[in-house]
Amino acid sequence: MKYDLHSYDKYIVSFSGGKDSTATFLYLLENGIPIHKIELWHQDIDGDGDTFFDWEVTPDYCRKFAEAFGVKIYFQWKEGGFKGEMLRENSRTAPTHFQMEDGTIGKAGGTKGELNTRLMFPQQSADLSVRWCSSYLKIGVCSIAIVNQARFRGIRTLVLSGERGEESPQRAKYAIWEKDRADRRNGIKYQRYVDRHRPIRDWTEEEVWAIIQKYRIRVHPCYYMGWGRCSCKFCIFGNKHQFASVAHISPAQFQRVADYEKRFGKTINRKCDLWQLIKTGKIYPHITEKLKSLATGYNYNQPVIIPESEQWILPAGAFSDSCGPT
Repeated sequence: MKYDLHSYDKYIVSFSGGKDSTATFLYLLENGIPIHKIELWHQDIDGDGDTFFDWEVTPDYCRKFAEAFGVKIYFQWKEGGFKGEMLRENSRTAPTHFQMEDGTIGKAGGTKGELNTRLMFPQQSADLSVRWCSSYLKIGVCSIAIVNQARFRGIRTLVLSGERGEESPQRAKYAIWEKDRADRRNGIKYQRYVDRHRPIRDWTEEEVWAIIQKYRIRVHPCYYMGWGRCSCKFCIFGNKHQFASVAHISPAQFQRVADYEKRFGKTINRKCDLWQLIKTGKIYPHITEKLKSLATGYNYNQPVIIPESEQWILPAGAFSDSCGPT
């Protein structure tokens, strides 16, 4: 099947605030896609409650990024967020909430499906049913938000995401173009034409940073502190240095996560618990009080586009150990 990038009415970029989703958005600009056709969609991992697993600043960084480029941004989240899904006990997965075009909040799901119990963290696996954080809090949430909005009926929609083959052998096998799971182009009642595009699957990290530098983007503060990936602050694939750094900048949050390891009797890392893990790790040397405060606050107060009077600097975390999905 032949795909034409310029044939769509709407372009949805799954936007985490990280370098790869940033490069994916910039790819659209590079190819002349009109800004009014593009939407950034951010799946808020912790939902509408207290921050438990993610960076506090991420939602506002995403808002400020959208403002800087004059592009619309919409948020979606699982009711109860990461912690709610993790603590699910003999119950169905919670409903999904999503911002609508008119400013209201839609709600769908949570009424069907089998009763199930998790009471454990996502596990380090390429299997998304085991690494449920990606499937239940990101991919599924995005799909539900498309399916339950009439504005996507009868138009051509392209969903773009920033998976790269360099990150893992599994991601290297992902299709660059395919039908999205929300597609119903052959629907009897109505049609919903949705494709999925992974435009940077074969890009190197060097190419990612090059386009970010071209547009003079000030990236998420975690990169400047030394993180190689802007995933959750407590990403299950984090190494000993990442978790040692997390324990340093967010000790209370680290303690809460470590306490759940004890409660579940199952650790995040397959070899040891978090307290054992950080004993062998080293805190990133580029963490400053200013960066720490920015990353763990709820207001992003820096210009996303670096002015010409200021030098663009490659972050300390660039080309470091990314510790991503297998």
